[in-house]
Amino acid sequence: MEQGRAREDARPYAPSGTPQDILVPEQARGEHTHGEPSAPRTVQRHSVRGQILDALRAALVGGELAPGEVYSAPALGTRFGVSATPVREAMQQLAVEGAVEVVPNRGFRVSTRGPRELAELAEVRALIEVPVMLRLARTVPAAGWCALRPLADATVAAAAVGDRAAYAESDRAFHRAVLALSGNQQLVSVADDLHRRSQWPLVDGPAGRGAELLADASEHTALLDALIAQDLTVVRSLVREHFNGADL
Repeated sequence: MEQGRAREDARPYAPSGTPQDILVPEQARGEHTHGEPSAPRTVQRHSVRGQILDALRAALVGGELAPGEVYSAPALGTRFGVSATPVREAMQQLAVEGAVEVVPNRGFRVSTRGPRELAELAEVRALIEVPVMLRLARTVPAAGWCALRPLADATVAAAAVGDRAAYAESDRAFHRAVLALSGNQQLVSVADDLHRRSQWPLVDGPAGRGAELLADASEHTALLDALIAQDLTVVRSLVREHFNGADL
C-alpha cells in the first residue's frame, strides 16, 4: 500500500511492461551453449523476452523455482518452449534485480532470502511510501480513491484462490496506483522495484501462506474504505499495520 502538495490531476501510472534490450556478453552467460541453435539476429526478441521474464517472475513468487537451486537457460527454454537466448537474457535481468545469481558454466542459482533481508526491504519501503500515503490521505478527494476499487478487489480475488503470482502482481498494481496519485513517476518506479524485490519467497518460508495473503489483501480493502471516507485516524492505523509498525 503511501513532500509538497499532491497533484490531484496526476495521470494514472502505466508501467512499460517490457524490459529494455539487454546485451549479454559471452563471458557473462551462465552456462556453456555448445550445440544450441542461435536465434536469427534479424528477429526482434523483445516481446518473447518480456513474456519469459514475466513467467520466470511468476515461477519465483509461486515457489516453482526453489531458492538455492541452479537452473540452466536451455532447460528452462525447453520448459517454456523457446530457445535458451531469451531465457538467458531474462535471467540476466533477474540477476540485476537480485533474484538470481550467475553460476559460471552451470546456469543461474535462485537467491536465498531470509527474514532479515525481507525486514530490511519492508523498512525501506515504509520510509518511502508511508509519508506519501499519509499526505495523499489528506489531499486526494474520495472520487480519486474510488477508481482504485477494482485493484483492491483483484488482490482479494487472487488471495482467495491462493494464487501467489497473481496476488503479487495485483498487490504491486494497487500500490503503484496509490503512489501514482502523487504525480511523482520516479517515486513510483523506485517503490515498485523495492516491492518486487520483497516478493521473492523466503528460503524457509511456506509455499502457500493463504491466510497471510488474505489478511494482507483485506488491509488493501480496509485502507481504501478509510481513504474514501477520509477517516485519517483509521488510515494512519492501517498504514502503520501494513508496514509492520513503521515509526510514523
